[in-house]
Amino acid sequence: MAAVQWRSRGRNYEAELQRCHPEVVPVDFGDYHPLKPIMVTDTKTRRGARKGSTSSSSSSSSSAPPDPLSSMLDGTDPLSMFAAASASETPAMSHSDLGRKRREKEDELVGPDFEPWPAKRGEILARFTTTEKLSINLFMGSDKGKAPGPGSSAVSEKVRTRLEELDDLEEGSQRELLNLSQQDYANRIEELNQSLKEAWASDQKVKALKIVIQCSKLLSDTSVIQFYPSKFVLITDILDTFGRLVYDRIWTMCDTALIRCSVTWRPPSSDSFTVEDVNDTAKETCLNWFFKIASIRELLPRLYVEAAILKCNRFLNKTGIQETLTRLTAMIRGIGDPLVAAYARAYLCRIGMEVAPHLKDSLNCNFFDLLGTFQQISGESVRNQLVQQRVEVPEYLTLYSPAISWILQCIAYRAPEPLLTEMMERCKKLGNNALLLNSVMRAFRPEFVAARATDFIAMIKECDEAGFPKHLLFGSLGRSLACADPPESERLTILNEAWKVITKVRSPQDYVNCAEIWVEFTCRNFTKREVNTVLADIIKHMTPDRAFEDAYPQLQSVIRKILTYFHDFSVLFSMERFLPFLDMFQKDSVRVEVCRSIMEVFIKHQVEFTRDPVILNAMLHICKTMHDSVNALTLEDEKRSLALLIIGFIRMVSFGRDFEQQLSFCVEARATFCNLEPVLVQLIHMVNQLAMETRRVMRGSHSRKTASFVRACAAYSYITIPSLSSIFSRLSLYLLSGQVALANQCLSQADAFLKAAVSILPEVPRSISVEGKLRSSESFLLDFISNFLATLLVVPDHPEHGVLYLVRGLLNMVQDYTWEDNSDAKVRVYISALPLLAAMSQETYLYSIPKVDSNETLYGGDPKFLSELNKLCDTLIGQILDHLKALGRDENTRRQGALAFSLFAVLLAHGDLRNNKLSQLAINLWNLSHKHGYCETRISVRTLDYIKHQAQQPDMAHLSDTIQRLALQSRT
Repeated sequence: MAAVQWRSRGRNYEAELQRCHPEVVPVDFGDYHPLKPIMVTDTKTRRGARKGSTSSSSSSSSSAPPDPLSSMLDGTDPLSMFAAASASETPAMSHSDLGRKRREKEDELVGPDFEPWPAKRGEILARFTTTEKLSINLFMGSDKGKAPGPGSSAVSEKVRTRLEELDDLEEGSQRELLNLSQQDYANRIEELNQSLKEAWASDQKVKALKIVIQCSKLLSDTSVIQFYPSKFVLITDILDTFGRLVYDRIWTMCDTALIRCSVTWRPPSSDSFTVEDVNDTAKETCLNWFFKIASIRELLPRLYVEAAILKCNRFLNKTGIQETLTRLTAMIRGIGDPLVAAYARAYLCRIGMEVAPHLKDSLNCNFFDLLGTFQQISGESVRNQLVQQRVEVPEYLTLYSPAISWILQCIAYRAPEPLLTEMMERCKKLGNNALLLNSVMRAFRPEFVAARATDFIAMIKECDEAGFPKHLLFGSLGRSLACADPPESERLTILNEAWKVITKVRSPQDYVNCAEIWVEFTCRNFTKREVNTVLADIIKHMTPDRAFEDAYPQLQSVIRKILTYFHDFSVLFSMERFLPFLDMFQKDSVRVEVCRSIMEVFIKHQVEFTRDPVILNAMLHICKTMHDSVNALTLEDEKRSLALLIIGFIRMVSFGRDFEQQLSFCVEARATFCNLEPVLVQLIHMVNQLAMETRRVMRGSHSRKTASFVRACAAYSYITIPSLSSIFSRLSLYLLSGQVALANQCLSQADAFLKAAVSILPEVPRSISVEGKLRSSESFLLDFISNFLATLLVVPDHPEHGVLYLVRGLLNMVQDYTWEDNSDAKVRVYISALPLLAAMSQETYLYSIPKVDSNETLYGGDPKFLSELNKLCDTLIGQILDHLKALGRDENTRRQGALAFSLFAVLLAHGDLRNNKLSQLAINLWNLSHKHGYCETRISVRTLDYIKHQAQQPDMAHLSDTIQRLALQSRT
């Protein structure tokens, strides 16, 4: 290819825009829309319409698009057919009957608003622990009760053997495990549970029953009384397993064919059957189990095991469950130990709620029986037992809490208000029973407790402090009042009465546990004055001896509750004791977590810009706390998270038209948050935006004062950018700040920004980390250079540095940069620079900046300037052509063809093809790009169509000769 001399094509941008602007074609909106519901017309209606119906409905349906479902189903929806058939088969039922049946169905089910037993199980095991040694005494029977041999066929012998086995349950060999730790005890119980399942799976039903009976006997042992609630939880797990196995066993014996005919088939353990559906074999097996259990001699195991299979009564008769519940409730009255009796009642109520929650009478009866046993708690036998085990009365009373709370929860669930009132009155009559009162307040509906909060406070006052601390009672009351509001006229009295007791609690841990509960009630119903008083009291109690160090979770909860109700941060930070309260969080990790929670609420609820000095000072203090927690070991995700929170605050700070104050804030923030790079980037953007806002206010004509201000903004960015570690952040911000400076007529500042950007190009690494993976930086660098070149069109040359000094400086940096091996990036930059140089040679530039004189004004089409442009273009084209030749020698034909086509496109758009040499070069590039068939045919065809269109213009007629020499070539 011979050397050519570049000549830029003259451009009239306005005329080209008018020529290329498409005509506005009105859009015709049809009736069809994908989200519009489809109307399925009935078959008969459609047939009637064919006979000449002219109704509007038929005409509209005929114009609608056909529905594929209606055509296939003849206008009938199978779901509609099913619903119609069901409606025709169901007899008419009045609204009152439907409502009654619905209410009955709801009563028979326990909804999600009822806290299930498994949710309490873990809490009980964690709360009631012991360090004393435990023992397990099991009478697992002798070997005389084995099943008869194959030769034994007499039924009487089988029955006699089974009876001997049951007798042997209580007279056999003893297995005793001593000196077990709490964990060992739990492991042994779990082993027994597994043994039960294995015995059942191997058809050793009697052995399974032995295990259950002996485990039930363990519930009569109160030798380590403080562990009893946890023991109850562990052993009732075995009873639950046994009850489930027995029920499923009997279910599988039912006549499944009969059940399939009567109800929808379901897997085992289904409840959808009636007594009539159960066959004789299943009923006989069920009765056999009840007879076996009835033969157990001791009361407690007989009671527990029968309660475990209570659900099996459904196989026998309709009223069996109700009758059995009444009988078992009466049997519990024979248990002498009040603690054992309380948990037996809790287990019976639990099974009752699972099996028949609508049978409320047994629940109420159990509770009233429980009230009758409270006198035993203060009896001589209990006192002697506590003395022997060295257990204090308050600790002993807490052992009843899980059982009583569960019974009350069962009773209070969907209970009518008169029943709750009656139970409350009965509790009053007992008097001085703090344990029961505490359970009542925890179990009853918050609305019920809140409406009678004054009555509950009066009952709390009458309780004995020694038996059950009053602050625990007020804590339970506070939990209800945090969920439901008492009468407005009583709220202040309630708060004062509660705080009189709370503030006298000596133990810091007990105090903060109770105070944390009442903070929510205070926030819900009072103003910042009362909340501030509460915070002051907490600080007073928790500061001595640094007691706050052991109460960080409770103190964090206080902060969360305050933030839930106070979203106006001017009110929040005007509380005198709020920031001193934050100072109690002296552990770094906790303090940062608290500050993070405050920032999250601020970002979520602060919708208006703020300049309130109270808010700004407090938030700067909080953000600085988060910032100062960053060190060399901080993870990048943590840094990013903290930076986003601080940025969220910075974005909400606005001083309105006081731009100088805004800039001062950014200066202060830069010094405060210097270790978080994303925050610095945000500050630079804010200052650039501030400069552009100043320009908008002044309508582009700066005064002396505003001109100094925008130069100060540029200085801020110029000083801040070098502190960033990310090279691409620096590059983009240098370019952006230079553009802002140009827009504000700060030419020397813009020049400094752009020179700085060019000077750091050699620092760009060949690879960068993107989302944890190394990627080539080439594509990012090419994007930046393209943007930079577009900016240089409007940047005037510096009078002291010669013509096109920025363009030359950029191209020199590109020339010296160490690109990747086998990379075409440098040549692509050269190709991208040609349109810029062609645009600079025009008499009028494509775009300009108001009040900034570009080179078009400075040089005014001076021949020397144009000569410099053309020389630079010739040099670039020479470099590009040399690279194309090198690719041809290396047989990199695909890359060669792509670059050749890119240069052809530049010549076509910006070169003056009336020059024969330039035209010949364009043709040669076209042929080279198509020589090996790598150029996409679709793009080639569209390019030829464009050239033909351009050739029709009067000033582009010379393209007619060129297009005749351009041909599509295929790969050979």
